[in-house]
Amino acid sequence: MTIAILAYGSLIWDLEVLAPQVRLPWAMGGGPMLPMEFSRISPKRLMGLVLCLDPVHGTECPTHAIVSRRDSLDAAIADLAMRERAPAERIGAVCLRSGCRRTRLPEVAERVADWCAAAGHDAAIWTDLDPNFARTAGAPFSLATAEAWLTGLTGPSRDEAVRYITLAPAASDTALRRHLRSLPWWQAEVARLGLSGPV
Repeated sequence: MTIAILAYGSLIWDLEVLAPQVRLPWAMGGGPMLPMEFSRISPKRLMGLVLCLDPVHGTECPTHAIVSRRDSLDAAIADLAMRERAPAERIGAVCLRSGCRRTRLPEVAERVADWCAAAGHDAAIWTDLDPNFARTAGAPFSLATAEAWLTGLTGPSRDEAVRYITLAPAASDTALRRHLRSLPWWQAEVARLGLSGPV
């Protein structure tokens, strides 16, 4: 059984505990197009904004794929859940063999299933955490409210937010990322941290 892991954010450069359980290299841009935005506030990333699948605010962007060493869907899900520090039920999954469709976004499951069939994978999994900006920040997500959130971060939280957005794959070119690219204060933060990347 061939199980693909789909990613679009920090998993690309930081496999962490997942590293022993995957077969490199990444197929960059080899996954399905999915709607994504930096509309999730992440405690793991010190309250910075991280990418999530967001059909309301998201931009259609390519995802990236790597193959799990596991031949059990449950084991592959547990691996990704451990890396994401998320419950297993927040890992999306599609399996062509069993017909499994496990996700908060049925339209994403169908796209992933079509991609699996075309790419020759039996199954695929991905991080299925929801956009929580409005719930956490107390304001609807927009370019203005997201920028205000970022400017309100200080110290290590600010550094982590800038680092994550800068290091995210270039293909994850969302509306917020394009907005930040035009801002002198953001450019100064990227330079201060000595980062090089698409933003």
